[in-house]
Amino acid sequence: MTRKLLILSLALAPLALSAQTIYKCTDAGGGVLISNSRVNKNCQAIVSEEHNTIPAPRSAPRAAGNPTPAGFPRVQEDTQKARDGDRRLILEQELAGEQRKLEQARKELAEQEAVRTGNPAERTAPYRDRVAQHERNLQAIQKELGGLR
Repeated sequence: MTRKLLILSLALAPLALSAQTIYKCTDAGGGVLISNSRVNKNCQAIVSEEHNTIPAPRSAPRAAGNPTPAGFPRVQEDTQKARDGDRRLILEQELAGEQRKLEQARKELAEQEAVRTGNPAERTAPYRDRVAQHERNLQAIQKELGGLR
C-alpha cells in the first residue's frame, strides 16, 4: 500500500508544474501503476489536461471587518469592565470547584485500584473516565481564563 502511494505521489508531482496526461496501468500480475507515460497496452488515461486555465489570485488589499452600524447600541466601558470582572470571578470559582472534583475523582480511582477483586480494568473504567472528564474541564476553563482581557 505504501509503495502504491509513493508511486502515485511521484506520478502526480509533475501536475504541480504543468498539467499532463496521467495513466493508470495494470501489469501482468494485476498490480497497478500510476504513470505520466504509457507503460504497456493496459493503460487508461485518468487525468488529461493541456494547460491550467485558472488565473492566479490577485493580491487585493484585505477588506476591513464589517463596520458597526450607526444606530447599534454600545456598552459603556466601565460596564464592560465590570462584566469582564464578573466573568473572571465566575470562571475562577468554576476552576476551584473543578479542581476539588478532580481531586475527589482521583481519590476514588485510587481506592478502586487498591481493591484486588474482580476485573480491575472493568471496575476502574468509569473512575478513569471521570478523572479524564474533570481534567478536560480544567483545561477548558483555563483556556477561557487565558483568553480574557
